[in-house]
Amino acid sequence: MPQDYYDLLGVSKSASKDDIKKAFRQLARQYHPDVSDHPEAESRFKEINEAYEVLSNDDKRARYDRFGHAGVSGDPGFGSGGFAGFEEIFEEFFNNFGGRAAGRTRRGPKPGADLRVKVTVSFEEAVFGTEREIEYDRLEVCDRCDGNGAEPGTSPTTCSQCNGSGEVRQVQQTFLGSVVRMSPCPRCGGKGTIVENRCKQCDGSGRLRRRTSLNVTIPPGVREGLQIQVRGEGDAGEVGAPSGNLYVVVDVKEHEFFARRDNDILLEIPINVVQATLGDKILIPTVDGNVELVIPAGTQSGKIFRLRGRGFPRLRSDGTNSGRGDQLVHIRVDIPEKLTPGQRELFEQLAQTMGGEVQPQPNGKGFVSRVRDFLAGE
Repeated sequence: MPQDYYDLLGVSKSASKDDIKKAFRQLARQYHPDVSDHPEAESRFKEINEAYEVLSNDDKRARYDRFGHAGVSGDPGFGSGGFAGFEEIFEEFFNNFGGRAAGRTRRGPKPGADLRVKVTVSFEEAVFGTEREIEYDRLEVCDRCDGNGAEPGTSPTTCSQCNGSGEVRQVQQTFLGSVVRMSPCPRCGGKGTIVENRCKQCDGSGRLRRRTSLNVTIPPGVREGLQIQVRGEGDAGEVGAPSGNLYVVVDVKEHEFFARRDNDILLEIPINVVQATLGDKILIPTVDGNVELVIPAGTQSGKIFRLRGRGFPRLRSDGTNSGRGDQLVHIRVDIPEKLTPGQRELFEQLAQTMGGEVQPQPNGKGFVSRVRDFLAGE
């Protein structure tokens, strides 16, 4: 199936003509075959040009919106490769058509690539933060040639084809006149220099992939999937270019008892019928240690108690925090499935005093729904 024209241009179906034109011009600058090094530049430019040809025309766009590609595929010249907005494209890339060079700039040293590493932390470590030593592979500057790719005692020489500019000029004759196209030098690959005697350690690349280790601070309150940026710790760039960044992606283990909701910690505690009826004092776990919780007499199943300041730190965008969330304790009253003869006798005596009338109740709600209602003030 042909790709949707709106998706190709990266615009919504309600986009204005100006929005469509702006998106097309940006993509054209990126994929025009005369200025792009992208391996699929020609086919990509043909696709976005075809999309613009339809969406910039009110009649064609209306038919496309109604019938899809079938509504415009029969138009004369459709998909023939002709360039919509031809004059605008040339205006973008060529300052004039009298033999002056196109606005292509020389390719500079290539920066290093960004890297991503996953680190797994426990639930408690996500609450309080931790330090982790991580190991990963990255490209580093060759210590034998200092990154220039030449064997020690030798140096790269200036490329004789481009005289060190890294570019070669190609003159194309068009009906508009002579157009000079600048492209990377095929001999030196756009670097401007040639390494005749390659470094034996890196084979002339100037970089080596090595295992490295790094201590990373995991801030308190991190969430699952958070990316921590460590600047300059990615792949080394070419000589004169910066290194990439390292992104540490945090994976938080599930806890046996606790769950997270925003900055609050959720905990479900079962109590027996006697505790719910008569009340009790019980010890419950928190990430800070056990604390005492008072269960009032007559506590119903589904009751939620709030322990303030026992949740996750509220992490700001600058890495600092502003206090902590709470721990929400959900009470579940467990009904015994098996009774001893003595217990059964006591329950039967109790039953005689409480009656057996049944009154229908509204639909029940699960744990998460009860928590949501509690937080909403219901």
